[in-house]
Amino acid sequence: MKHKKWITALMVLFVPLIAAAQLSQRDRIVTQVPFQFTVGSASIPAGEVAVQLADEKGWVLTVSNHDAKISVFAPSAPSEAKKATERGALAFHKYGDRYFLVGMRIGDSRAMYEFRQSKLEKELMAQNLRPTEILLASAK
Repeated sequence: MKHKKWITALMVLFVPLIAAAQLSQRDRIVTQVPFQFTVGSASIPAGEVAVQLADEKGWVLTVSNHDAKISVFAPSAPSEAKKATERGALAFHKYGDRYFLVGMRIGDSRAMYEFRQSKLEKELMAQNLRPTEILLASAK
């Protein structure tokens, strides 16, 4: 009985990861990000960053910097653009010297994913600060 609880807990944790491993490489963006940024409550350092779907519907994405050994799950809101783009891109908001990951666009498709605003970004917006939008195209 004691082992059943642990097996159930492990299944709940690892089944989404196994499903994500089976998602295609086209549902992934890898690019060099030259600045530290925030997604959710996590801070991701500058470097090569990979963003990919963590579930089939796109409600959760994984943001990783393998060199820094950081990987976080970030809730998202999937949607569709009016037309497809050739390359994928990551969208950031910049407030002074702070960057926030706000979206991802998959190349060769109409798929778009928006991340929820972090508490810090909401506070900056409440101060009537206007963000600068930055797009970084996929490198791979």
